[in-house]
Amino acid sequence: MINRKTISAVCGGVAMALAISCSSIAAAEEDWTDGFMLRVRGIAVVPDESSSVGAGVGGSVEIDDAIVPELDISYFFTENFALELILATAEHSATLKNSPVLGPSTKLGDFWILPPTLLAQYHLPMGERFKPYVGAGVNYTIVYGVDEAPGITSLDIDNGVGFALQAGVDYMLDDHWFVNADVKKLWLNVDATVNGAVPADIDVDPWIIGFGFGYRF
Repeated sequence: MINRKTISAVCGGVAMALAISCSSIAAAEEDWTDGFMLRVRGIAVVPDESSSVGAGVGGSVEIDDAIVPELDISYFFTENFALELILATAEHSATLKNSPVLGPSTKLGDFWILPPTLLAQYHLPMGERFKPYVGAGVNYTIVYGVDEAPGITSLDIDNGVGFALQAGVDYMLDDHWFVNADVKKLWLNVDATVNGAVPADIDVDPWIIGFGFGYRF
């Protein structure tokens, strides 16, 4: 499982890249107006979950990490402002921990999420190669493919809506190709029901950490 030290190290790396870009000497800017950008990343989805479980069962729900590919498409309205649509899907497992009724660890099941996210971005005018950016937007998470663990008769997880923040940097290799590092934080709450009677309120709140490459059209 990816731990919090890993998150801190990756976030620190992105922050360092942003600091380097801010200190670099500004070069002539190429015209990025009215264009598309396509990125392909490998991402780590690291839930930072908290939860409450009712009906006298107690304990908390833990959701495991996932590493999956991600595709995103950006459109630049001006040289600095863009909209980005992020597409990825990931499988997770849910486990009930430290329940006074069901014991220290009870697997609830596996499920898939499809969380399309739309972000408004501002790309800082920092030079010819380093292209740092920040973004904010909304996420709608669709839950599908639920597979209950043995002993669990039903696991129902609702879809959810959340907010997202983003920071990242593109490094241009030439006029079109670039490499990318990106960190997003999602605030996402979902309601779940176990065995048709036990409610759970889960703040998933994942970090999404990505590295990849892209092409500017």
